[in-house]
Amino acid sequence: MIITILIISLICVLGSVVYYRSMASIPFVLGVLVGSAVSIVKVFLLERTVDKAITMDIGKAGGYVSLQHVLRLLFSGAALYLGAVVPQISLWGVVAGILAFQLAVYNIRFF
Repeated sequence: MIITILIISLICVLGSVVYYRSMASIPFVLGVLVGSAVSIVKVFLLERTVDKAITMDIGKAGGYVSLQHVLRLLFSGAALYLGAVVPQISLWGVVAGILAFQLAVYNIRFF
């Protein structure tokens, strides 16, 4: 999944560089870096959640998985907030990096 996230992020960065052809692409590139870093951290958090939930009983595991899902969503929300507030980071770049996680999940399901 991490390799897929990095490939998608690289495609977005290359598309931005080709589109802007100047230093104006730097905010988008920074946004993609922030978003893809969040996506990679979410992969590790998801792996840890699954490993821990497997060892729990069913009642506790459901609550634990739900709480971890909300925490991952909050982590994504914090990155989106950072992209919206900091002018040197493009919000659309952060969105592209965060959506790389979902695209990586679909890639694993189909291949």
